Amino acid sequence: MRHPEKVLNSLAEHSKISMYRFERLYRILFNQEMYYVAYQKIYSKEGNMTPGVDGKTIDDMSISRIEQLIELLKSEQYQPMSSKRVYIPKKNGGKRPLGIPSFNDKLVQEVIRMILEAIYEGSFEYCSHGFRPNKGCHTALSQIKDTSTVLSGL
Repeated sequence: MRHPEKVLNSLAEHSKISMYRFERLYRILFNQEMYYVAYQKIYSKEGNMTPGVDGKTIDDMSISRIEQLIELLKSEQYQPMSSKRVYIPKKNGGKRPLGIPSFNDKLVQEVIRMILEAIYEGSFEYCSHGFRPNKGCHTALSQIKDTSTVLSGL
């Protein structure tokens, strides 16, 4: 199995070739090491101790569970579970819905996110800040402040 960093770097390099056609991306989901990297990226997030609809948390994660997940993907029998719906309080006294996916689904989603990010991140404009690594509202506002001639006089 190829190391995840090499796989993702290869995807990023190929994405620079405008006429390149990606094929067999689904096979990347069979790389067990990709799940280890994905696990490392999401394990410390606060909500992972909340059980999903299947009642399992990140504590239940094991190598055999990842192997079973990969086997389901290989046999094309993997089915994402519906998210557990809970309502959390808002400041105004109301409640807003929150979906809590199973941890297996979170793990598969993270692997897919890593693959798609490797392919598409290089094609985004520098000024694009939404849902990108190390970018967001604050970086967008900083860029506006730094480049705007109207705001520079304030």
